[in-house]
Amino acid sequence: MFSRRHPYLLFLMVMAALATIGIAILSLVVASVSGKKAAYNGDMVGVIEIVGAIVDSTPIIEQIKAFREEESIKAIVLRIDSPGGGVGPSQEIYREIRKTSSVKKVITSMGAVAASGGYYVAAACDGIVANPGTITGSIGVIMGYTNMEDLMQKIGLSAVVVKSGKYKDIGSPVRSMSPEEKSLLEELTQSIHRQFVGDIAAGRRMETAQVEPLADGRIFTGEAAKEMGLVDRLGNFQDAVQWAGELGGIEGDVETVYPEEERLPLFRYLMESVLQLWHQSQVGVRLPQARM
Repeated sequence: MFSRRHPYLLFLMVMAALATIGIAILSLVVASVSGKKAAYNGDMVGVIEIVGAIVDSTPIIEQIKAFREEESIKAIVLRIDSPGGGVGPSQEIYREIRKTSSVKKVITSMGAVAASGGYYVAAACDGIVANPGTITGSIGVIMGYTNMEDLMQKIGLSAVVVKSGKYKDIGSPVRSMSPEEKSLLEELTQSIHRQFVGDIAAGRRMETAQVEPLADGRIFTGEAAKEMGLVDRLGNFQDAVQWAGELGGIEGDVETVYPEEERLPLFRYLMESVLQLWHQSQVGVRLPQARM
């Protein structure tokens, strides 16, 4: 009776059920073929990759902590190929590396780019290996946004803002920034810049006065960075692994191991992707993000 009265509804219910079953089966398949698990056989060097913009520090910190606590891992190599990223995440990774250095040695291997926040992270390590042509440096802080005030006026739109404090909409893209607001943000970036310089000086065992002239945002090749004391050695990834192995007391050929890849169940992955897209679609006034 139901199928005769509501044929289309029945069809949709059947399709939804089939889709749910299909997703569940596919999720099990993905989980069963997820990445190779880390195997600890003898003394090894752990390799952690930092690729792309540094946005979320949590996975990297967890990997560093896991390798620090694993007895078979005698040293760690950070393979950095990043142009930088958020201030907070870079500082969190820096701190975790410094904590780890007191337990076992950490060496950075720079890829094509290890600049700004990427260099911030590298500076925490016990040694840095770069290619001669690696792009590094860019020691500085930047904060910016796009002002759309003139565009909105041309198309006849006006912004309505209700705020609890005079600075609550600082950096709004729909109005000009006042001199007072600009001064406030400049003080903020300078404060973060001082932290950047201080941490590099501490990590590299240099005087602050040595770092300051190099911290004007310019980029360097790996070769130039070595001459300035920002890099220890020129070489490739294998050179960094060999150095880390020596510092870790490993004799002969050095074996490497990578962190176990965590694969989310497909259903959870799809749900998180949908939620992320929804959040990205929300329009609002946001404070410009300081980044490295």
